Amino acid sequence: MLAVIKTGGKQYLVSPGQKIKIEKIDKKEGSEITFNDVLLLEKNKKLEIGTPTVEGAKVIGKVLKQNRAKKVIIFKYKAKKRYKVKRGQRQPYTEIEITKIET
Repeated sequence: MLAVIKTGGKQYLVSPGQKIKIEKIDKKEGSEITFNDVLLLEKNKKLEIGTPTVEGAKVIGKVLKQNRAKKVIIFKYKAKKRYKVKRGQRQPYTEIEITKIET
């Protein structure tokens, strides 16, 4: 069983038991989360495409942890102008385990 969900402006192909990292959601670790924006659903080799979402379908997951990704260095430089800026950024994310897909 597969599903495509939409969260945080991105789309994810998920299946039960899978762990994914998504944009940060304000939920406590160990709590349950429900995704109602299911764009596509595959069950028993039958494909159901939503317009824009599949009616009555939802994906349930469990929040494993809230964390921040590795640091990304942003370096701006202009030649012969004595301009350089160095910054770092760590993107927050939520790690989720998909427990079940309901139709």
